[in-house]
Amino acid sequence: MIRSTLAHLHIAALSHAGMSGKNNEDRYAVSSFQLSRDDSRRAVFAVVSDGIGGHRAGEVAAELGVNYITMGVGESNAKKPIKILENAIHDASQAIASHSAGKDEEEGMGATCACVWVIENRLYTAYVGDSRIYLLRGKQIQRLTVDHTWVQEAYEKGIITAEQMRDHPNVHVIRRYLGGVKLPDVDFRLRIDNEESREESENNQGFHLEPGDTILLCTDGLTDLVWDDEILKIIRSKKDMKQAAESLINLANDRGGHDNITVVIMSMPRLEETTNRKPGFLGWLLGE
Repeated sequence: MIRSTLAHLHIAALSHAGMSGKNNEDRYAVSSFQLSRDDSRRAVFAVVSDGIGGHRAGEVAAELGVNYITMGVGESNAKKPIKILENAIHDASQAIASHSAGKDEEEGMGATCACVWVIENRLYTAYVGDSRIYLLRGKQIQRLTVDHTWVQEAYEKGIITAEQMRDHPNVHVIRRYLGGVKLPDVDFRLRIDNEESREESENNQGFHLEPGDTILLCTDGLTDLVWDDEILKIIRSKKDMKQAAESLINLANDRGGHDNITVVIMSMPRLEETTNRKPGFLGWLLGE
């Protein structure tokens, strides 16, 4: 793909360290592309990552994760999105594991990742850990991802109820992450319906986005403190996505802000906007 300075989606991204005084161990990147010199179709790729590990190791892991994944996608030909995403995430995981090998202060460091790749109006997702991806369509919000956590597994097995999940002592115990000895099992479930089977969710890759559809990527610093219906209300009530991103982070901080908070919001232009495009969006965003 060829880097572009003009994205075909509306985009806003923001990260905040939260109110606990800890370093910001979240990282994100958003980049826009043209598929090739002979193919003028547009693509946008976004990734968020939440670092794990003390002594600034989490920051390093998240940074490596974002950089390697973005590089792997950006240098691809975009012809097999799922395989490209899997290879890029595995490369990132190996890079993190190699970086921490033999370093006591960085032992056990890792990171989550949530990736969104929009090629024209087709949506592809990949994720590891508990950072989330949401689809907002009209007055509905749908979580496309399934958390790789102890509480999610316990809920699915009937050990705990949905009400017990949020305040459970194991709520932040992650079952999958980048940086382990073994390559992580990348999740390609794109869950449009909560009753879908795994196969049905995976077959949703390449989902057709409609004008006005909005995608949210976020770390658990947001979703620990802000409910899904509140996310929907805030994004739909603000005049632009920058205000929405600020409002989401402010609400999480008002409720304690005990963790880093990162949000990336991307929206398909509405039909009336496509005939009056105003160029000028910088096609590469990096943040902490």
